[in-house]
Amino acid sequence: MNIGSIIRRHRKARRLTLRVVSEKAGISEGFLSQVENNVSSPSVDTLMNICTAIGVNAGDILNQVANQEQLVVIRKGEWDDIDLPHTGFATRRFFPPENRETLDSAILCVAPQASIPVRKGVKNGQEILCVLRGALELVHGSETVLLQEGDCAHFWSDHANQKIVNRDVNASMALWVGTL
Repeated sequence: MNIGSIIRRHRKARRLTLRVVSEKAGISEGFLSQVENNVSSPSVDTLMNICTAIGVNAGDILNQVANQEQLVVIRKGEWDDIDLPHTGFATRRFFPPENRETLDSAILCVAPQASIPVRKGVKNGQEILCVLRGALELVHGSETVLLQEGDCAHFWSDHANQKIVNRDVNASMALWVGTL
């Protein structure tokens, strides 16, 4: 159950701080942070107090939890005919941002001679890149690695010196996974 990220999304949408909500709910700021990060689960009474402090209905929160996707499948036919925008790449993420806690993942489509920028705001992250079709060049620090169809790489994110480039004459596809 991913109730914490839903609570966080509602709190931030109302521009409320952890301190304000925790004081109104009668709990510690640390405990509210643990709830939002799905480290601790609130009792029913505490959930009601948190929701009241935020100004949302606890039933609505529980319905959102019940309706979250637990399994996402992207079929090959869904990424075969991707229209590439002017940026030269498109991503088809498996889960929306509010449902990502530990991992981010996507199917990437990269136009010929286009590159994908490095993710921003992730520190000490790890990434996996697996080429599904075509070839991609991974520039990582002082190394440049050509990955052909079926090749995979697992690496630590290097925000200052990293990019993924399609040097192929056709669009290339890859499965990308990264820690948050």
